[in-house]
Amino acid sequence: MIDVVSAPLPARPAPVRLISSSTCYTLDHLVGNTPVLWTPDLHATPGRGFWAKLEGHNPGGIKDRPALHLIQRARERGTLAPGAPVVASTSGALGLGLALAGTVYGHPVTLVTDPGMEPFIRNLLTAYGARVDVVDRPHPEGGWRQARLERVARLLREDPSAFCPDQDHNPDNADAYQQLARELAVQLGQIDVLVCGVGTGGHSAGTARALREFLPRLRLVGVDAVGSAIFGQPARTRLTRGLGSGIQPRNVDYPAFDEVHWVAPAEAVWACRRLAASHYVSGGWSVGAVALVASWLARTEPDDTRIAAVFPDGPHRYVETIYSDEYCARHALLDHPPARDPDELGHPREREVARWTRCTRVVDPAGVDASSVCH
Repeated sequence: MIDVVSAPLPARPAPVRLISSSTCYTLDHLVGNTPVLWTPDLHATPGRGFWAKLEGHNPGGIKDRPALHLIQRARERGTLAPGAPVVASTSGALGLGLALAGTVYGHPVTLVTDPGMEPFIRNLLTAYGARVDVVDRPHPEGGWRQARLERVARLLREDPSAFCPDQDHNPDNADAYQQLARELAVQLGQIDVLVCGVGTGGHSAGTARALREFLPRLRLVGVDAVGSAIFGQPARTRLTRGLGSGIQPRNVDYPAFDEVHWVAPAEAVWACRRLAASHYVSGGWSVGAVALVASWLARTEPDDTRIAAVFPDGPHRYVETIYSDEYCARHALLDHPPARDPDELGHPREREVARWTRCTRVVDPAGVDASSVCH
């Protein structure tokens, strides 16, 4: 493995805003400049591992970055008037970021969620001053996310002054991750493979796009959830939150991906718990799924391949789910360790997957075969 300290930058990235966490004059200065941690392969293969970008060190997780950026850009454009309400759909992470942004910029925030949001997060959002609106049934085709989006649309009709950040389709979402890319470039120098979970598509698209400005040969590996429709699989009810989707968000940059992996809930739980027990640092569904894939790449790629994986959050909001034996037993998530290698698909629509599966042919469900598009 290349020594990270001595690895030269392939080109000089844009300057990174460096603010000491002990000298923050405003709340938004708490966001960014998160650490990277060397993380050994989950199967303890000697000398193999990857670098984890620990976005859980932001106050609310990775979505603090786009939440602040989306609100700032809307104010600059005049689409969000001073003091006007912000209304958004969230499974939790964006809600924490928008609660922060509402405090920073002075906007009341209404967050539309569903019963799957953890009580801990719901209570925390309320404590932060946000109004939490819970939908009571999933959409028959688009699931909980589509049900939330329809409730948001109704609230916007009721108050024309309200602004919806629309993280699924607003290109400002992806743009918000340029800073994360610059931080990675300064911290690691050369990066050969970037591994990202995919939900709205924002952080995979924005981080890869910015890194490829000075790392043009960077490979992007997407990690999705079994039961997600993002990459062409049929939409199913999912336990995973913040990973996957019942719709195809426009922010997903299909041509940017070199391959995609689908990970089942029990496999993500195994990886989360393995991380916690052996490395102390862990997180939620996305972290487990990303770590599983990044570990496999670390074992199977040449030993000088530098792999960076984005960990969107920490473990705290999952104490009653991923880290609860009772919850995991109720949902049959225990004692199902993943295979050492993924299953393989020739095409995302070849068959419906039920376990960790890999496909090197990335297809936009709208009809474009992204694997034929040059990066």
